[in-house]
Amino acid sequence: MKKIAIYGKGGIGKSTTTSNLSAALSHLGYKVMQIGCDPKADSTKNLMKGKFIDTVLDIMNDKGDDLELSDIVFEGYNGVLCVEAGGPTPGVGCAGRGIIAAFEKLEELDAFEVYKPDIVIYDVLGDVVCGGFSMPIRNGYAEEVYIVTSGEMMSMYAASNISVAVNQFKKRGYASLKGIILNAKNVENEETLVNNLAKEIESQVFHYIPRNGIVQIAENDGKTVIEQDRDSEMSNIYMDLARKIMKV
Repeated sequence: MKKIAIYGKGGIGKSTTTSNLSAALSHLGYKVMQIGCDPKADSTKNLMKGKFIDTVLDIMNDKGDDLELSDIVFEGYNGVLCVEAGGPTPGVGCAGRGIIAAFEKLEELDAFEVYKPDIVIYDVLGDVVCGGFSMPIRNGYAEEVYIVTSGEMMSMYAASNISVAVNQFKKRGYASLKGIILNAKNVENEETLVNNLAKEIESQVFHYIPRNGIVQIAENDGKTVIEQDRDSEMSNIYMDLARKIMKV
């Protein structure tokens, strides 16, 4: 089972990239589980026809020990297994602890042994890499990390911080940074800026995703680009990303 984590600043297109990657991997014949690790719980909605699924934390609060895997694992587009960790009510509790609780519950219920995915993708908010938000790169959850960024200053700043966190855990034998996924925002000199960032953090630009209006059109319909138009140029770009990740 391949285990990867995709990090990035909120609003950078990380979940869009992740859900399209999951859809692409499913078309390559892999059984995929995508786990959203963001209190907004919107990582998987474009795999679920735009629907927000019940979160692990909410179901834990409602059902307690009576919770079953079928309550928290949902089958989305082309068989992709969708999970949302969830988080507390804004202003009450720690979002990071919600992720920890969700991970522990998935382990307790033997989710990976039951569903036997070929690849698990953790979609993680990377504005602050502390507590629960660092869980996917600790304790053997993820083996490889990819950072989604654009050439925007705050996005690159977050990417730099994420790389520091990953490298700290790498020294302890945990996940390693495999590269940056450039999700273009048409910033001036964007590719140069992000290539320079990659050099600074001793990494590489692993894949380039150009800006294209079809992404927003698909999201408005509650779909990934893969589902919206499998033969489009953007679908092929996500398919290429999927192939590259499986070769690493």
